[in-house]
Amino acid sequence: MLFKKNATVLFTLFILIFSCSLAKSQGKELSSLGLHVIPYPQEVLLGGSPFRFGNQTNIVLDQNHSEQDRFAAEELIQGLKNEFNSIITISDKKTLGSIVLTRKNTLPELGDQGYQLQINKEEIVVNANSSQGLFYGAQTLLQLIQKKRTGFEIAGMEINDWPDITQRSIHYDTKHHQDKMTYVKSFIRDLARYKINMMIWEWEDKLAYPSHKEVGAPGAFTSKEMQEITKYAKKYYVQLVPLVQGLGHVSFILKWPKHQHLREVSASNWEFCPLKEGTYDLMFDLWEDAIKATPGSEYIHIGSDETYELGMCEACKAKVKEVGKSGLYLMFVNKAAEHLQKKGRKVIVWDKPMKWEYSDSPAKGITPTKGLIFYLNKRTAIPNFGNTQKAKALGYETFAYDPNPGIEPLFLPYYLRIRNGKKSLSSLENSYSHISSMAISKVFDGMINTSWDDSGLHNQMWMMGFVLSAEYAWSGANPDLDQFKESFFKNYYGNTSVNVEELFMLLNKGSYYYWQTFERQVWHFKNVGKTHLPDLPRGDALEYNPFWNAEYRDMVNRSKEQLINMDRVLQIVENNKILNAKNQYDFELFRTIAQLIRHTSLTYLDLSEVENEIEEAHKNNFINRELAYASLVKAQKIIENTLERRQVVFTDLVSTWEKTRLPKGLSTKNKPYFHRQDRARHFANRTPDMTYLIHDEQRLDMEGYLEKLKVYTNYYKTTIWEPEK
Repeated sequence: MLFKKNATVLFTLFILIFSCSLAKSQGKELSSLGLHVIPYPQEVLLGGSPFRFGNQTNIVLDQNHSEQDRFAAEELIQGLKNEFNSIITISDKKTLGSIVLTRKNTLPELGDQGYQLQINKEEIVVNANSSQGLFYGAQTLLQLIQKKRTGFEIAGMEINDWPDITQRSIHYDTKHHQDKMTYVKSFIRDLARYKINMMIWEWEDKLAYPSHKEVGAPGAFTSKEMQEITKYAKKYYVQLVPLVQGLGHVSFILKWPKHQHLREVSASNWEFCPLKEGTYDLMFDLWEDAIKATPGSEYIHIGSDETYELGMCEACKAKVKEVGKSGLYLMFVNKAAEHLQKKGRKVIVWDKPMKWEYSDSPAKGITPTKGLIFYLNKRTAIPNFGNTQKAKALGYETFAYDPNPGIEPLFLPYYLRIRNGKKSLSSLENSYSHISSMAISKVFDGMINTSWDDSGLHNQMWMMGFVLSAEYAWSGANPDLDQFKESFFKNYYGNTSVNVEELFMLLNKGSYYYWQTFERQVWHFKNVGKTHLPDLPRGDALEYNPFWNAEYRDMVNRSKEQLINMDRVLQIVENNKILNAKNQYDFELFRTIAQLIRHTSLTYLDLSEVENEIEEAHKNNFINRELAYASLVKAQKIIENTLERRQVVFTDLVSTWEKTRLPKGLSTKNKPYFHRQDRARHFANRTPDMTYLIHDEQRLDMEGYLEKLKVYTNYYKTTIWEPEK
């Protein structure tokens, strides 16, 4: 804070202390200037004259700067060029109007990742203890630039910033799709911009494992390619951590006939038997491939959750009696951990600290290997995170777990979340509640945000959740959730963007509507909400059962509402395209999602009209058979148009999504894709290709219905109407 020269020292100290208190408790200083910085800094002190950019900007590095320091400067240059045209050079000599990146003055209280920003009219100074701190300071600096009538400037201020949680990770799940290299790199840059420093990548079959070539899917990243991505991520201070599922979730391995003998249950490809030595021989091979593919990474994640079949084979049943089900689980985890720790990796598992003591079947005489990393969410914690603190005292690391947001198809429940048929906390509210409190507790070694690929959402749909976790893992106390939402839309989509929050709300609601149409829920919940086709006409009297519009009246009304909502989404998308909002590819994806939901709505309205036309034909059968025939032809045309529209919408969606992905279920000349379903019944794994998104509509067999309607229409014409003429 800058003060007038005649201010007393006492008054200055009072204001400084008061300002610091405000910065830590309110977190509104930057938003009062119209700035939307994510993550919000720990301390912000406003005051003084702004720094104004001229035609040339000089970035000054320490004379003995490192390669990583220079990288921070180069990324700053690129970011500045994205904001405005200016001549920007790197120098070791400071001039008026310079941006100084320095590590000369140590700031031990800010740690390895913290930084200090000092901005006044003469210069900008980014000061840090490490190259990573410099990089983070530069990324914050880029978010402070504002365009004024006189040019680009940054308000006078001082920022002191550091993370509440040092390891801030997102779970990048590609089990049912494979993103292209260019997308993965752009995703890493986005994560780094928000100070995420770990990407836990669940590959499944998206690595071409050299030791077992059958496991990797066609087109999977080679070990060399994954090494390239790992090196690239490291430049941005993002550690790439391989997640190769162990005990459970291993259908990508056990679907292969050559590995069936390792199953816990012969009929299920879901889970290994932990008592078979071949299980470890195979997994050690795959894990070592993963380690070689990610050189320099500190961790490896072995998954091992959702062990539904654990203890079901005869040998395991006997072992459970001896050591408990948790003991059997820990036998696998411990053997894996001891092997991988010798390879120099810390081992993460999907398990809760101290669960081996309090589970339904606790371990008997078996404890986890020292050094394991567990996760915990707020909901399962005892007061003051006692289980976490107890586990840490025993030598285990713990990661705060951002709770599952819900994995509904197409979009995420950021604003509306339904659990067991009832509204619950939205995923934003839920994540905010968990991560902010866990960050403030100072108990956790890391944070993990999960993005399950079960329902086949495009990875970009998870970005708001990723950024929220980045925000509150870095700074748990600030801002409040409403501030975050406002900041996210302006930060990620730019100040020119409009109505994006409304778009998110509409797509959130639309995705639930989509999920409840046709027979999408039948996949998981048996005969729930299944839609049938209207009754076909039959016989000389054009008989039919008029059930459809009565049975599906509510769905028809919902479809009309969604049609209006999706038209609004498409208008918002078009507006943001015209206004050149940031992250335009997102808006292309939003458009395809809205069009698919819109098509679904129109299909219900089409089926309603089909029954109406059949009803008209029935009414006219003994009055005007020419009109009756015309109504049958109209019904036929409605179905034809529906099928044509589906193909157009689906083709557009696939081509848009595949701008960043390989074709789902890709087969190559040398290797066909080997598709098998598993007990998890993931929405995206129902089909090997992208048709999982329209599979339920396909199961209606409207094509077959159309052919039957054509046959009857021709029968009516040639047998009933024309002979009458």
